[in-house]
Amino acid sequence: MKKYFVILITVSGFFLFASSFAGDERPGAVELGQQLFADPILSKDGRISCASCHIPGFAFADTARVSTGVFGRKGSRNSPSAMNLLSRRPFFWDGRASTLEEQALAPIENPDEMALPLDSALERLRRSNYYNELFRQVYQAAPNRENLAAAIAAFERTLETTESPFDNWKFSGDSNLVSASVRRGFELFSTKGKCTQCHFGSDFTANEFRNIGLYNGVDFNDSGRAVISGRLEDLGKFKTPGLRNVGITAPYMHNGAFHKLIDVVNFYNEGGGAGLGLDVPNQTLPGNKLNLTEQEKNDIIAFLESLTDSSYDASVPTTLPSFTNNTQLNNRKIGGKY
Repeated sequence: MKKYFVILITVSGFFLFASSFAGDERPGAVELGQQLFADPILSKDGRISCASCHIPGFAFADTARVSTGVFGRKGSRNSPSAMNLLSRRPFFWDGRASTLEEQALAPIENPDEMALPLDSALERLRRSNYYNELFRQVYQAAPNRENLAAAIAAFERTLETTESPFDNWKFSGDSNLVSASVRRGFELFSTKGKCTQCHFGSDFTANEFRNIGLYNGVDFNDSGRAVISGRLEDLGKFKTPGLRNVGITAPYMHNGAFHKLIDVVNFYNEGGGAGLGLDVPNQTLPGNKLNLTEQEKNDIIAFLESLTDSSYDASVPTTLPSFTNNTQLNNRKIGGKY
């Protein structure tokens, strides 16, 4: 597949080029991973799949502020898009996973997500003639920790987007492919809006951890990266998300605090939490106001919405494998509970 990059080289100039990512996935690995992604067999109650919180029709993101796991348990963070992850290490809001494979397995055992011990998940897969045969065809082995992670990661690596209106405009040079508002918004994004201080590169993120003011230790008390690093200076820092398909991945931020893009733009326009008067330790976002006009805000939003690629494959498998004498598992739904 082709992945297109946008790299900032001057205040308002961008250099664009294409690079090929040649996957070395085993034949059938992607299809197996897609099946597993949509199958709630990996959750304790047989009702939650990867696709329950990473909904294909919404760029593999969740539409809820925080996701609901097994038995109605609520998580503490918003589930971000599972798309465009090829160059996005480390993974999760706090960066606790260094590889896609590690990321793929973590939700299975998380008590607020799928809550199934990995050994139990593998035992279920081995009881399925369908899955046993597929794993042996692809990996020449029964389901195990390594090949389960490899299959899901193989599918996730295919979820790259390059056909947004913005991409088509920049690579064709035809400014008529987007509105004047999009073009103005792109310019503002890198100048007055100062967005490219954190959002640049192929997916409009530096993959760095930033504190934008959504942590004060009281009502905003998720410590973020500090839980993993153990460093006080990382309190309230979260991984900067990419912006591709951001127009369809609401709500926004690690805690799903904002439901619309205008809410996000207004927050940054005020200087983040510190600019709004919150007592925010270690805010890395400058707390001064941007003084964007209403038209400028709308133009930036128009640019962000131009990053939506509607050509990606949002399909899910049409059937799930059945089990002998297991009514609970045989009643599970494709994609799990949305």
